[in-house]
Amino acid sequence: MVREIPDDGNRYECIDGELLVTPSPGNLHQSVVGELYQLLAPYVRGADVGYVQVSPLDVELDDDMIVQPDILAFRIRPVMEKGRISGHDLMLTVEVLSPGTASRDRGLKRAFYARIGVAEYWIVHPASRLVERWRAGATSAVWEDERLVWQPEGAARPLTIDLPELFDAVPEAFRKA
Repeated sequence: MVREIPDDGNRYECIDGELLVTPSPGNLHQSVVGELYQLLAPYVRGADVGYVQVSPLDVELDDDMIVQPDILAFRIRPVMEKGRISGHDLMLTVEVLSPGTASRDRGLKRAFYARIGVAEYWIVHPASRLVERWRAGATSAVWEDERLVWQPEGAARPLTIDLPELFDAVPEAFRKA
């Protein structure tokens, strides 16, 4: 039913029968997504462990379950059933917080990604310049404010993200909005 909703500029997701509607993100959000993508995509492809995509992109993880993480890194299997990415294919999902999405990203979505077996989930807090990092099986988050070191299974070396540098790359005009 989500796929039948007319394109009105909103993002539609469905988790456990709950319809989630989010308006288009703003400049700060999209700038952080863009900066992270520019770091993650070449690393994942260079390590030959998968592929990175950004939203809007419907990710159908199960029947009647559609999400649109801001960024996702996943393993590419030889044949993806119905074009579907399974939770175990997801190496990383990233949500960048916006004022209207914080409670959903930190609650419902975090629990969903943990339940389906996503290896890592990052909740990026642009206003606080922090990343809340959840790993599979963890009962609490690790809060990163200086550097984030990520090494997915199969990668020969880690990716190190300098978080102050990442957030400083966002134009100042967007940070004040």
